Amino acid sequence: MRFLKTLLAVSLIAATPACAKPAPGAVKDVDPALWVVKDADTTIYLFGTIHALKPGLGWFDDAVRKAFDASDSLVLEIPMPSPDEAQKVMLPLALDPTGPTLTEKIPADKRAAYRAGLAKLGVRPDAFDRFEPWFAGATVGQLELQKSGFGRDDGVEKQLDAAAKAAGKPVTGLETLGQQLGYFHDLPQDAQVSFLLSGIEEIDTFPAEIDKMVDLWGKGDADGLGKMMNEDLTKQPVLRQVLLYDRNARWADWIARRMDQPGTVFIAVGAGHLAGAGSVQSLLAKKHITVRRIRY
Repeated sequence: MRFLKTLLAVSLIAATPACAKPAPGAVKDVDPALWVVKDADTTIYLFGTIHALKPGLGWFDDAVRKAFDASDSLVLEIPMPSPDEAQKVMLPLALDPTGPTLTEKIPADKRAAYRAGLAKLGVRPDAFDRFEPWFAGATVGQLELQKSGFGRDDGVEKQLDAAAKAAGKPVTGLETLGQQLGYFHDLPQDAQVSFLLSGIEEIDTFPAEIDKMVDLWGKGDADGLGKMMNEDLTKQPVLRQVLLYDRNARWADWIARRMDQPGTVFIAVGAGHLAGAGSVQSLLAKKHITVRRIRY
């Protein structure tokens, strides 16, 4: 569930206070993949992001910076919410004040592992009992990211959002925060529990796996990243359909419509949406829209 943890990072981490940042160190140059769709009067750049990153990665330069500077507007998955805004939207979807406790929703033979996993993260065994499983799974993912050194202020969206506002560029979203969290909230209960338990099972292996994902992203290895994402979601067909394929289809439709309007747009979405089977690019190709990789 590495992909899903990074997917939720942009919305969930926004609902928490920023942590103290380490002193600046050496910057490592990385070159994530960038694509472009063009016609006579419209240019749309497609940039795959990692929603939460460690400090010290120099990705916002070269072709990425040039494309961003040339764009009239920035489009993200969701507009970056303030912590107060995120909490207001999230809590009604996350709380389950009257039903069975979360522990009771977990299969009896999995409860000991669930409690042990929470203990590794310094979380009380009953901490999520009045919350939906999706929220517990997302919070476990957030804690794993933070424990591995990933911070909210170093994520791609956070930096792009700040740069756009500084330059006076409009910032809009393909979705709202409520929609994005609603995808998780509306999942069948067993899919939510599976999402949570998969995160618990990955606590020990997560740091190495997320570092590998970021390394592939930084090298612009879309094929390698796509393979990793697909392997991650193979055992979760419901999640894959709802959170990846369905959203990719809606975004491809949005891009196709936007090509009818003049202007230049910089779109930044999670890198998993621009890699592997069912990617946004493959769906655009079916609409006879050519997407070209920008090599730099």
